[in-house]
This record gives sequence, structure tokens and C-alpha cells, in this order.
Amino acid sequence: MNLYVTGLLWVVGVAVAAGFLAHVVRRWGSVENNDAAGQVFTLVGGLQAVMLAFVLISLFDATSTAESDSYREADSLVAAVWAADALPTSAAVATQAKTYAHEVVNQEWPKMAQGLPVDDQGWNTLEKLRAEVVSSPAADEWSSRQKAEAADQLWQVYQARQDRLNAASSDGVNSVVWFALVAGAVMAVALPILFGGPKPATHIFIVSILAATMTLLLFATQQLHNPYGGGAQVDAGAFEAALARLT
Repeated sequence: MNLYVTGLLWVVGVAVAAGFLAHVVRRWGSVENNDAAGQVFTLVGGLQAVMLAFVLISLFDATSTAESDSYREADSLVAAVWAADALPTSAAVATQAKTYAHEVVNQEWPKMAQGLPVDDQGWNTLEKLRAEVVSSPAADEWSSRQKAEAADQLWQVYQARQDRLNAASSDGVNSVVWFALVAGAVMAVALPILFGGPKPATHIFIVSILAATMTLLLFATQQLHNPYGGGAQVDAGAFEAALARLT
């Protein structure tokens, strides 16, 4: 199902359910609790807003970092191949680099998008690539400098790859934070239901809008949970561009 349709169904469904619950509470016999419920709602709603803001900002930052790290890894891979052009094993280096990029695009990225663990095949290919650079003889000072540059770029690939795998295997939002977010949202919506007032339609509308807002923010949090999956996923465009430059 389309992401936006799924989100809309969640938002509308929860809003209707909250509005219906507010209607039932008023028919059952609500009392004027505006002062007491309003004071508690100010505290609960404020804490919920702060927590949601911190979590969403953290997830947005993690997604942006994951995207920049993917380009850093791919660009360093290309730079290593270009630096190794001066070495006798340049053809083997280019072949291993393309193999590594293909493995990242076709094998690792789908697994990261699904939240599955990534095996060591990519590490093994990267080690073969490093071995080709290290074992290549340097005939002169220029070749020595290019060999050192290729090794430095491979180290950048290693670091960026480790960051990528760490981001893919991290919990993102752990179960304790999820519990606090969901419980806080439920309490923030439940308190306005206790509000009284002479206009039932206005009261029900306010409760529905608040429930829809909380649902929308929780849905956005869930979509940003994994930077390589969900609605704001980081794709493998950096490595596809690298393959185009290496071909």
C-alpha cells in the first residue's frame, strides 16, 4: 500500500475513534473538569511535545548523516581506484572496487532496508581490494605517493562502511522510548476528552484534531526509524553513481 495512503488511514482512523470516544463520554455524562484537566494537559502535552521534537530531530539528523556517509564511502572508493591507476595492479584494483560496489547495491542495501543483518562478504571484498593495493610494487616516488593515497582512501571507505553498518543495525528508537511516546500520546489525547463545554461539536473536533496530530507525528517517527527503509529511506544512488564512474 502507498505510504501516504497508509499514513492517511492511520491519521483519519485514530481521529474518528478519538472523536467517537469524546462523543460517548459526553453522552455518558461529562462534568466541568476544564481547570483540573487543563492544568494536567499543559504538563503532559508539553512533555510529549518536547520528547517528540527531540526524537524526530535525532532521526532526521541520523537520516542526513546516513546519506552523507554513503556518498563519502562511494567517493572514497572511486578516489582509491583513481589513485591506484599508477600501480601495476590497477586493473585488479578496479575490478575489486566494482565488485564491492555491486555487492553493496544488490546485496547489502536490500538487507539494510528490511532491517536484516549484513554478512561479511563486503568486508572480504574490501580486504581483497586492500591487498591488491598493498602488494603492488611502487617503481618510483610518484607511484609511492599514489599507493599511499589509495591506501588512505580505502581507510575512508572502511570507516564510512562501518558507520553505515552501525546505523543500519542500531535500534533507532528503542522500546522504552516508543513506550513513552505512545503512552504520552494516549494521555495527551485522553485528557481533553474530560473537558466540558456547551458545544459538543467543537469539543469533539478539537479532540479529533489533537489525536490526528499525535498519530501523524508517531507515524513519521516510525517511518524515520530506519534511515535505509521507510518513507525517508536513503537509497544506493551514491554507489550507482560510483559504478557509472568506474565503468
